[in-house]
Amino acid sequence: MNIGLIGLGKMGGNMARRLARSGATVYGFDVSADTRAQLSAENTNIRAFDSVEALIAELPAPRVVWMMLPSGEISESMFTQLKGLLAAGDLIVDGANAMYKDSQRHAAELNAAGFKFVDAGVSGGVWGLANGYTIMLGGDKDAVAQVEPFIKLLAPGPDLGWIHCGPAGSGHFTKMVHNGIEYGMMQAFAEGFALLEAKKDFGLDVAEIAETWRHGSVVRSWLLDLTAEALKEDSKLDGLQPYVTDSGEGRWTVLESVELGVPTPVTASALYARFASRGNDDYGMKLLQLMRNAFGGHAIAKK
Repeated sequence: MNIGLIGLGKMGGNMARRLARSGATVYGFDVSADTRAQLSAENTNIRAFDSVEALIAELPAPRVVWMMLPSGEISESMFTQLKGLLAAGDLIVDGANAMYKDSQRHAAELNAAGFKFVDAGVSGGVWGLANGYTIMLGGDKDAVAQVEPFIKLLAPGPDLGWIHCGPAGSGHFTKMVHNGIEYGMMQAFAEGFALLEAKKDFGLDVAEIAETWRHGSVVRSWLLDLTAEALKEDSKLDGLQPYVTDSGEGRWTVLESVELGVPTPVTASALYARFASRGNDDYGMKLLQLMRNAFGGHAIAKK
């Protein structure tokens, strides 16, 4: 039960902890020396290395190397580096929120060079250490079988919370759709609680309402649990900016819906709401003011 884990941030670090606590030996690397030192001090089953080269040299063959890095250039560079260090028969798992078409390309390139590849969509966030991770796998059957012992340690249970979705790319495609659904659910909660907060004459306690909905309501969910806990701490949210980023998977989900001709208006609306939160609709809103003034003489709000 030896596995290499590259990228020991919030997700990768907790995955290393969960694997090590379950008896696996984790050969880890992160660019942060402090992170490496902290994890190796926590558990003797975590061996942190100061370079990828040193990690690969020590990891017993056939090697399983799991990448938990940001998708894009950082992951692409690591793929290139690993291809120069690994041997035929070794396996790379990409656990990033990667575009599934990139995973299909990586699978083809790695298989042609004699390596195995699995794309793994991982969900669970910072709570995965305690609760386990939902994992969606794509790849050849034999490659997934080689990773399966580690998946059973990471998942909520040996036979719970993980699935071999299909061929290479299918794991990341499934995770992409998962995150698109997540966008819509989060947006629905945000809009609903905004309505509750806006009804000033009722003096509604939104934190208490959220807590009430957690018990027996048809909208009860883990997202509602997290929302209720956050509102207990600060129901006014005065210290926050109305600015929401996106990791890219919502965009990919909407683009894929266009390519497949499958309507996803909730996901698209939730994505556009995030764009609007960053001021990306400011020019259009200013123009709307001018149009209303032009045809109806409506007042213009100026700075």
